[in-house]
Formats: sequence, structure tokens, C-alpha cells
Amino acid sequence: MSSNMIRRVSVAAVAIPTAIVVVYTGGWALAGLLSVFAGLGAAEVFKLAERAGIRPLKELGYVGAAAIPVTVFAASADGLGLDYQYILFAAPVFVIAVMAHAVFKRSPEEKPLAAVSITVFAVIYTSGLLAFLILLRHPPVPLTAWGATWLVFLPLTVVWVCDSMAMTFGSMIGGPKFAPVVSPNKTWSGTIAGSVSGGVVAPIYFWIFLNRFPFDLSLPQLIVFGVVVSSVGQVGDLAESLFKREVGTKDSGTFFPGHGGILDRFDSLYWAIPTAALLLRIYGVI
Repeated sequence: MSSNMIRRVSVAAVAIPTAIVVVYTGGWALAGLLSVFAGLGAAEVFKLAERAGIRPLKELGYVGAAAIPVTVFAASADGLGLDYQYILFAAPVFVIAVMAHAVFKRSPEEKPLAAVSITVFAVIYTSGLLAFLILLRHPPVPLTAWGATWLVFLPLTVVWVCDSMAMTFGSMIGGPKFAPVVSPNKTWSGTIAGSVSGGVVAPIYFWIFLNRFPFDLSLPQLIVFGVVVSSVGQVGDLAESLFKREVGTKDSGTFFPGHGGILDRFDSLYWAIPTAALLLRIYGVI
């Protein structure tokens, strides 16, 4: 086994049990961990931007990224029960604050439009999308801690299986490239295998972990869920690859040994988690 593979397996052996414990605990512990990941992810976005000659407004970016998961949990019934309108009001206040900061900290020659845009985007991308995990763990319907935990891991498992199957079948079968300019190694065979595997693993996961809880999901709904979440996640992976290719870097960071940075590990999840939350809301689960 290569040293890189040993590092990857070691990270997974620690990360997966830790994630289960934190998600089961939920509450401020989960919100706090997501805030940390959001801040670290924002830092990687800022680093990519700096390679392109843009100076983001980092301080406000870090504050905004860290605040969203905590605020979302505070607004939940298990948190402080705050009115969700506070979050809606907070969004324009944050944008105004970033723009006002740029007025005093950036000259016209320092690309203030790009600086403001990157700062706001980084917060929405690395924190706003990730915060939908709070909605899955603390939905507006009553769930036991284990029921909510396994619900959180439904889209995570779909994405992980999709990534593995896409890589495996793409390497075995090969064929036409899916997005040759953005990611030359991705093939149509791997992409299709990944999406199909999502449609297969979602019902299996449901029957193993969620069937004993009060979730009313049919087989067609679970198949659609798996295919859509896995497909959206793969496009999310390509989107992050597009950013890295623009600035000429392979990995967004080195936070996870053998796995790359925060963005490298969360790229698919940033898109898959809110998609999963939307589908589960449509299905009447949350």
C-alpha cells in the first residue's frame, strides 16, 4: 500500500467515527464544527482568489462564514427558537458591511468589485450551503438523535459511494471524456456509473438505517433522490475543479493528509447537501 493511500485510510478511520459522534451530539457542537470548516473553506477560497490577483476582505469573510451555521442552529427549535427572519435580515446587513469595508480598504485599482464578490461568494459557498446540514440534523419535525443522524448521513453516503464508483468504473471502462477542459480524467462511463450507484445505494441505505424510523419514502422517491443528489454532487466537484484550474493548482489546500484541502473534500457535498434537503422537504420528510 502506498504512503498516500495509508494517509487517506488513516484520515478516514479517524474522520468517520468522529463525524458520527458529532452529528449524533448535534446542537452547538455540530454548529461549531461546521463554523470551523466554513472558516477554513473560506480561507482556501481566498487563497485561490489571491493567486488570481484579487485581495478579498478576509476579516469580514471569516466572521460571516463562522456565523451562519451557529445562526441557523440558533433559529431552530432545538436551538434558541429565533425567528428565521433574522437570518434574512442578516444577509443584506452582511453585504452592506462588506461593501462599506471595501470603500475604506480598497482603492479602485485594487479590484474592489472582485474583492467584494469573492468575499460574499466564499461565505455563501463554504458556509451557507454547508449549513443545510443543520436542517437535516435538527428538522422542524420531531426525530430521535439516531434517526436524525442517519438522515444526515444519507446524502453523505450517496456522495461517497458515487465518488468511489465513478472513479472505479471510469478507470476500468474509460471512453469519452465528460468535461475534458475542466477535468480530463472524468469520463462519461464513470459519471453515469456514479449517478446510477447513487440511485442504488439510497434505497439500500434507507432499508438498513432509516426503515425503522417514521420516514415515508417510496422506492421511486429514493431512486430519484440518489440519482439527483449524486449527479448534482458530481457537477459540484467539477465547479471546484474549474476554480483550481483557473489559478493553476491541483489541490485547494493540505488540511486532510492524502485528501487535499477542505474544498477538495467538500466540493460535492456543498451542492449535494442543500439538494438533499430540498428533496426531503418536497417529500415531506423534513
